[in-house]
Amino acid sequence: MSDLCFTPAFDLARLIRARELSPVELLQASLKRIEETKPRVNAFTVLQPAEALAEARRQADRIAGGEDPGPLAGLPLGVKELEDVKGYPSTQASVPFKDTWPERDSVQVERLRAAGAIIVGKTNSPEFGSTAFTKNLLFGVTRNPWNLERTPGGSSGGSSAAIAAGMVPLATGSDGGGSIRIPASYTGCFGIKPTFGRVPKGPFRMLTWSDTSCYGPITRTVRDAALYLDAVVGEHPADPDSIPHPGISYVETLEQLPPRLRIAWSPTLGYAVVQPDVLREVTAAVKVFEDLGHHVEELKEGIPDPGLEWARLSGAETLASVSEKLPEHRDEFGRAFIRGLETLRHLSPITYGEAQRVRAQLVNFFWRLFERYDLLLTPTVATEAFGANGDMPAAIDGQAVQNPLNLVPFTYPINLTRHPAATVRAGFTDSGLPAGLQIVGPRLREDLVLQASYAFEQARPWNHRWPREIPSLAVG
Repeated sequence: MSDLCFTPAFDLARLIRARELSPVELLQASLKRIEETKPRVNAFTVLQPAEALAEARRQADRIAGGEDPGPLAGLPLGVKELEDVKGYPSTQASVPFKDTWPERDSVQVERLRAAGAIIVGKTNSPEFGSTAFTKNLLFGVTRNPWNLERTPGGSSGGSSAAIAAGMVPLATGSDGGGSIRIPASYTGCFGIKPTFGRVPKGPFRMLTWSDTSCYGPITRTVRDAALYLDAVVGEHPADPDSIPHPGISYVETLEQLPPRLRIAWSPTLGYAVVQPDVLREVTAAVKVFEDLGHHVEELKEGIPDPGLEWARLSGAETLASVSEKLPEHRDEFGRAFIRGLETLRHLSPITYGEAQRVRAQLVNFFWRLFERYDLLLTPTVATEAFGANGDMPAAIDGQAVQNPLNLVPFTYPINLTRHPAATVRAGFTDSGLPAGLQIVGPRLREDLVLQASYAFEQARPWNHRWPREIPSLAVG
């Protein structure tokens, strides 16, 4: 199998721009890897290889003619099923929306194309991004390349599986409660949720109000993610919540991590229970920052679990977005999906106000936290990847799992506060599955989060170890 499939995106783009690698050769390697792994992993929902190859040939001709094809020149790209791409259906991984066709690319996809990325296809997601595992009635189950019995996470599970398996070097994700960080952690990838508004969304069919969901990358290395973000950040008139360009290049500032940072470390946030071998690996990863000369201090205080409030705010928004289809297509939605949404139908404005009060308290906690500390470290998720079909563990370290949010207690609070957060590979559990360390920074400081992630990656490199050989799924 070609080493091209696991070469970092940054290096591939450099080789293409230097005319040492053809965009056609790279795309052919990507398509071959997808073909080899698709029946087992099922990362992609729809592929358009002919169109992608035609674009690769156009780029090759432009490069031969001396043109600059952009910083992402020739890089095969997977786009999450929940994001609009012109020429592909915008199904939201939901049967009632299977024939919805967008008029144009999302702003993010438009910018990635302009930077030279070549769209190969769309990657699988749970219905409307509703779960931490990737399974739906339209496209089936996506599996973790490290262990096909396990999930690659959700909701950006198809993207994380495609990156970990070497299908593409870049993939888009979205994160409303952990949907970039959870799958990146479960598959050993790097993923970053920027500050809310840093990467513009839209065009919208319905403006949202929970202000939690962000676009961002899943990649194999930190530098690859910085390269991606350099191409997509900056305000856009389609998104009234978008914020201005930071005025820097994330790639160019990667190695500028300040010395002697003040870093807070919380293994529980005051309420979470963590699988022991996950906690072991994350605790060892935290020590790396001490070894790098930073001051790390374990937080004594915690926060109340805001999971109920997050679920009400985000779930009500999803219910509103599907409401037009419910009268005639209710039976076509996933049963669990609709059952969960309909519990929110009768929530009152008073209930929403209570949720926003909890959110305000959370924002105030993090405001004070980042007055004392430069970064916050936590586990990314509480467990290793669970069953691909959604078979969740009944208990964590002897304590019963009361609801699915117990498995991902560290991610959704950061969506409620809008802070940037990334996950880096901390190590491996006893069963050989990746575990992740979450790095949270002050609002608007993606640069600091990327710098800390990059410093950790240099101290504990992970890009040499990926599931290159993916066995067939055992039957029986």
